[in-house]
Amino acid sequence: MLPWLVIRQDANGNRYRVGRYATRTEAQEVADRLEGEGQEQLYVVERTAASRQSG
Repeated sequence: MLPWLVIRQDANGNRYRVGRYATRTEAQEVADRLEGEGQEQLYVVERTAASRQSG
């Protein structure tokens, strides 16, 4: 299971999953790279709900 998500949020508040990753570090690197491309969207890293419940 890949517990870390990168989520893109646009100016209207719509959220889209960009990808799933094994580690928070990997997900954060992707989010940072996407933000660095001059996009006007916000990229956030979140842990999946299922992985939070299982520990």
